[in-house]
Amino acid sequence: MSTADLPTQTTWTNEIWRPEDEVKPAPQDPHPEQLYRPEVLHTIEEKINELSDQLRDLSVDIHARDYLTRAAHPELGYQEHHAHDAYVKFMRQHQWNVKEHHHLNTAWEATFQRGQGGRTIGVNSEMDALPGIGHACGHNLIGIAGVAVSLGLRAAMEKHDIPGKIVLLGTPNEEQGKGKVALLEKGAYEGMDICLMCHPAPGPIGSVSLSGSLALRSYNAHYTGHTAHAALSPWEGRNALDAAILSYNNISALRQQLKPTHRVHAIIEGQDWAPNIIPDKAKFTSMVRAPTRSEMEETAGRVTPCFQAASMATGCQVDVQTTGQVFDIRQNKALGDEVANIILNKYGSIDYEWGIGSASTDFGNVTYGMILDGRSTGLQADFCPSGHLPALPSLHPGFSIPTLPNGGNHTRDFEKQAATVGAHKQCLVVSIALAGAGLRVLDDDAFFTKVKKTYEEDEEVKKYRKN
Repeated sequence: MSTADLPTQTTWTNEIWRPEDEVKPAPQDPHPEQLYRPEVLHTIEEKINELSDQLRDLSVDIHARDYLTRAAHPELGYQEHHAHDAYVKFMRQHQWNVKEHHHLNTAWEATFQRGQGGRTIGVNSEMDALPGIGHACGHNLIGIAGVAVSLGLRAAMEKHDIPGKIVLLGTPNEEQGKGKVALLEKGAYEGMDICLMCHPAPGPIGSVSLSGSLALRSYNAHYTGHTAHAALSPWEGRNALDAAILSYNNISALRQQLKPTHRVHAIIEGQDWAPNIIPDKAKFTSMVRAPTRSEMEETAGRVTPCFQAASMATGCQVDVQTTGQVFDIRQNKALGDEVANIILNKYGSIDYEWGIGSASTDFGNVTYGMILDGRSTGLQADFCPSGHLPALPSLHPGFSIPTLPNGGNHTRDFEKQAATVGAHKQCLVVSIALAGAGLRVLDDDAFFTKVKKTYEEDEEVKKYRKN
């Protein structure tokens, strides 16, 4: 059965969209009179739909695994060489000004300028995959969404003579939370007035989610003990594995007193371990997450003593390193309301529960307009080359695609679903809505003033920038 043959959605539930659902999404609250310049939005929609086959070919190419040549197109962070070249080639074919290897080896930038002056719309395309399970987070869709937003927006600017600039960044290594942080530090986001991107996830049929994400800080606790014969003279040893296990158990005990919205998770790794030797080396890697940066910092302050307590109990030395952090997404409400208006009027529904609300992304740092990265010496702030912080009202909606039970992000089932036609169609829908919001920023001075005011009044952003 083709999509055209499916019945139209008439009821809305909070149940997850499944591949077998025989219904096509429909607008939940159509009020066409509320759309901003519908003729311009139609130009965006027409252009993105016109490019659908090209965009799908690009997405499938980035997603594909070639089992005959053993070429792995899904590439890990900072190894996205095929993706880099594919996107650079695509944007040049569409007559964009493209910079290869932009600040980072696998990053790239494509720009378009219409007229003189005007505002600048920033857009992000992610590229990296996950170890062993490929594009199980749907970055093939995120990548083409950035391209679709940019090309749709350009078409509207040209046809309706709207001045401004589009800067599309190809951003590597999101999964390790570093790519956009590094690009912020190097000044790649300077000059943008807003920044846009999106992310696939499970959710209700045809829905776009305006939930946020969790702030995250990661730690490595390196335990050093003393080897000994595990049977002959264990009392001569200092057991680094015991220290790591105690850290894990200490955090497990602490977790009972943490808010249910907070997350602490960890793994233990070893070096030269054998069952008849008291281990003298162990590495405990932990991540602390919470709904906001300030909440995350408070919980992190309760987690780090767990490392020290394990050291004291076992007699091992511990070296605690903060290996990085990303912030929660500060969704700009004015931009979100504009995307919601377009989706509700033309395509589907809006929710504030699904998306990537319990995950983390380096785009959170973009929404704060500042970098704070972990170093072995502790945490330090890194400012962009101009010496000031870019103010970046931003939006990062989630969009639902059909998924299987227990087949959400970072599963093999999600990897398969990210290459389906249904996922592609929904990716184009959210791209149209994002381009529509970007268009209004370029064209409507009062709306852009509202966007800036919403950003400036964000309490979390105000606290951070003040400090």
